[in-house]
Amino acid sequence: MSNAPATDLSHIAPREKAEILAQALPYIRKFHGKTIVIKYGGNAMTDPALQQDFAEDVVLLKLVGMNPVVVHGGGPQIEEALAKLGKKGTFIQGMRVTDDETMEVVEWVLAGQVQQDIVGLINVAGGKAVGLTGRDGGLIRVRKLKMMDLKDPSIEHDVGSVGEIESIDPAVVKALQDDQFIPVISPLGFGANNENYNINADVVAGKLAEVLKAEKLMMLTNTPGVLDKAGKLLTNLSAREIDELFADGTISGGMLPKIGSALDAAKNGVNTVHIIDGRVPHAMLLEVLTEQAYGTMIRSH
Repeated sequence: MSNAPATDLSHIAPREKAEILAQALPYIRKFHGKTIVIKYGGNAMTDPALQQDFAEDVVLLKLVGMNPVVVHGGGPQIEEALAKLGKKGTFIQGMRVTDDETMEVVEWVLAGQVQQDIVGLINVAGGKAVGLTGRDGGLIRVRKLKMMDLKDPSIEHDVGSVGEIESIDPAVVKALQDDQFIPVISPLGFGANNENYNINADVVAGKLAEVLKAEKLMMLTNTPGVLDKAGKLLTNLSAREIDELFADGTISGGMLPKIGSALDAAKNGVNTVHIIDGRVPHAMLLEVLTEQAYGTMIRSH
């Protein structure tokens, strides 16, 4: 990957640069030693310049004393690999239907290609990343997902080898964090008989944030955040307000699992959940280290 040219900041006076850096201090102090779970997906994951920004952000957060944990998706990459095999992905209620052949593709795309790309990017940016799947250290134990129809609860959809999380054992993640490593986790889990399951990455990020008692869960998306019906960004929402947006249909489609996971995390001890625009360069640093909101923040109360 070519190194993108550094952004030219010579027009900013030294004093202003110092002010900008100093403004990050209270946030660095506040979040020092805290865990931040980052769901990495969308454009931030496929655009080379944004990939590099993301890797730099993760390394910087680690170097100032925070503990970033990355959980990645891989929708576009999975679609591309399936297309090569002449298969088309199908979705029910935002979840990928995963037959045996699709599961094989999902595994090698996520745990092979995508995970190792991210590990490489972070390492090049000066961090020490380690790739994990749900199998490593018995991290994510799952059972087959039973998915009820949203409109008619008497109907159950079979989405194949898609798992719902039974338990997460964070020991391996904690051991890596304590040793200055940055865990990069693929959303693959295992069942009671060692079978493989694909899990929605938003769900993994949310559950992991709960189990690790993370300070923040940050979800990078291809949208500015949660928008109201008029298309205006809602920057600050409580759990109750989100429930209302579900009820009136403002939140639907692919946003359902994302916001559902965000909401569960907020209700179960994660201090704040941020749904941020991964198309904005360095969106993560801006969200963590400045006053300005770069997406939707969901508060636990």
